Amino acid sequence: MAYISTALREQVITRAKGRCEYCQTPQNIVIDMQIDHVIPESAAGLTNGDNLCLACVGCNQYKGDHQTGIDPQTNTTVPLFNPRLQSWAEHFTWDTTGTLLIGLTDSGRATVERLKTNRLIVVQARERWVKAGWHPPISK
Repeated sequence: MAYISTALREQVITRAKGRCEYCQTPQNIVIDMQIDHVIPESAAGLTNGDNLCLACVGCNQYKGDHQTGIDPQTNTTVPLFNPRLQSWAEHFTWDTTGTLLIGLTDSGRATVERLKTNRLIVVQARERWVKAGWHPPISK
């Protein structure tokens, strides 16, 4: 794994407003965030601001080196959401309870599936965050 300078790390966190750029979980709730290579190093992705994003541990773990996923609606393989090139609000929204992340596009749906953003433990945590008034975040 490539070295990421403190300055570059801070740039990524600031640009992301301290939220996972995939599921929008705020860093001040989960604390443990990671810097993700949108295009993985294993696929020659560079370690620079144009290819890095802030990701919670869960999203980063399930994304791994994947760049594609299967859209459950069409059963086709599509590129995952790219926070450097795409708008979060065009690809995702929250359900009426604010606990389930919904993909609006083929890329959004495939990303929700690949990153398992609606796994039970996360949805249960979001329920508590909603009650505390911490969630859902206002999409950017």
